[in-house]
Amino acid sequence: MEATGTDEVEKIKSKFMSAWHNMKYSWVLKTKTYFSRNSPVFLLGKCYHFKSEESGELSADGSNFDKLSTEISGNVEEFRKDFISRIWLTYREEFPQIKGSALTTDCGWGCTLRTGQMLLAQGLMLHFLGRAWVWPEALAMDSCDSESWPSSTVRKLTASLEASLAAESEPKIPRQPRRGPATRPWDGTELRNEVYHRKIISWFGDSPVAAFGLHQLIEYGKKSGKAAGDWYGPAVVAHILRKAVEEARDPELQGVTVYVAQDCTVYSSDVIDRQCSLVDSGKAGTKAVIILVPVRLGGERTNTDYLEFVKGILSLEYCVGIIGGKPRQSYYFAGFQDDSLIYMDPHYCQSFVDVSIKDFPLESFHCPSPKKMSFKKMDPSCTIGFYCRTVQDFEKASEEISKMLKSSSKEKYPLFTFVKGHSRDYDFASSPLHEENDLFSEDEKKRLKRFSTEEFVLL
Repeated sequence: MEATGTDEVEKIKSKFMSAWHNMKYSWVLKTKTYFSRNSPVFLLGKCYHFKSEESGELSADGSNFDKLSTEISGNVEEFRKDFISRIWLTYREEFPQIKGSALTTDCGWGCTLRTGQMLLAQGLMLHFLGRAWVWPEALAMDSCDSESWPSSTVRKLTASLEASLAAESEPKIPRQPRRGPATRPWDGTELRNEVYHRKIISWFGDSPVAAFGLHQLIEYGKKSGKAAGDWYGPAVVAHILRKAVEEARDPELQGVTVYVAQDCTVYSSDVIDRQCSLVDSGKAGTKAVIILVPVRLGGERTNTDYLEFVKGILSLEYCVGIIGGKPRQSYYFAGFQDDSLIYMDPHYCQSFVDVSIKDFPLESFHCPSPKKMSFKKMDPSCTIGFYCRTVQDFEKASEEISKMLKSSSKEKYPLFTFVKGHSRDYDFASSPLHEENDLFSEDEKKRLKRFSTEEFVLL
C-alpha cells in the first residue's frame, strides 16, 4: 500500500514538472538572426556568399534582401533552402508515456538526445538522399521571426488530420503537397526522395516503435545508468546512438553502422571492420559508417585556439554536425560565419506528431530560421560527427582530417587522432559483449559513467 502511495506521488510530481516545462517552453520569442554580407557562410560543407557592394547585414528570413542583386538573392535563397531542409528535432509534449515513468514530454531534459537525433538524421540524409538534396517545399515555410510562436501553432498543423487518425498507415508514395499553379509536378526521382525524407523522419518519431525515437534511446540509456528525466551528455548520447543503429531492424538501415571513438582515438582497422561486417542476410557487404568523436575543447571553458579546427570540420561535406551547446543548453551546430557558429535549437516545445499517419505534417520537423552564437560561448564538451559511404571515403577522410588536426594543433597533442590497427592492439577491450540483456560491455559502462561525471549539466 505504501509503495502504491509512493508511485502516485511520483506520478503527480512528474505531471506537475511536465506542466511547468510545457508552459516554460511553449512560448518562444524568435529574434532575427543577421548575417554579414562580406563573409562566406558555411553549412555542413557548403559555402554561400552574400557579398555585395553595399555594406551591412542580412536577416536570415530574407526580409531585407530586396536591394541585393539577383545573383546574391539567389545565393541567399539557396542557403535558406539548404538550412530549412535539415531535419529539426525539438522538445515534444503529449507523446505516448515513456516506459517506467509518468513522462509524456521531454521538455527540460531531453535537449542533448534531440541534438543527437539531428546529427544522426543528417547522416541518414547523406546516406539516402545525398548532400545536394533539398526539400522542394523548404521556401514555403513561414519563418514568423518577429512573432512569438506557441506550441499551439504546431498543434494546429495536426488538427486537420484528426479525422484520419484511424486511417491505415502504409509506406506508399506520398501524395504531392499542394503547390502553386505554375510549379511543375514532381518527377520520379523527387517522389522517391520524398519517400525517404518521410521515412527518415518517421525513424525519429516519438513512439516506442520508432527505431531512433526518444523512447528507444531512453531504453538504451538505461543500460548506462540513465533514466527518463536525467540529463545526457554528448559522449553518452554518442554511445546510445551507436547502440540504436546496431539494434535497428529495418532492412533499409542494415547498410549503415556507427563507430564511436575511444578516448579521442579513431582506430582505423576497427572502423573498416565495421564497414566490412556481414549484413543480416548473411552476405558480405560494405556499410557506410557514421563516426562519432566525443571531445573536450578545453577545460572549464572552450579554448579559442580550437576555433579554426571547428570551422575546418564544419567546412567538410561529409561532416554531419556537432552535438554541443553552451552551459546548461544543448544545440546542434551545423555551420559558421566568421567566429559565430550556426545552430538549430531543440528548446521549442511542440505538440506530438503521429508519424505513422499517412502524409503526416512535415512543417514542425524543419527549422524556418537559423540561429548564431559566438564560439567563445560554446561549452567544451561536444561530439563531432562524420559520414563515410565507403572504405575509400573513410581512408580519404581520415587523411584529410589528420592533416587538419596537425595544422590546427598548437599543443603537443591534437584534439583527437586516427591510429592504424585495432583498439585491442593497444590493450583496449577487444569487442563489446552481445548478450541479450547487456547492450554495453563492462569497459563501455565504465567509460560512460566517467563521461557522465565530466560533462555539462543541461536544463
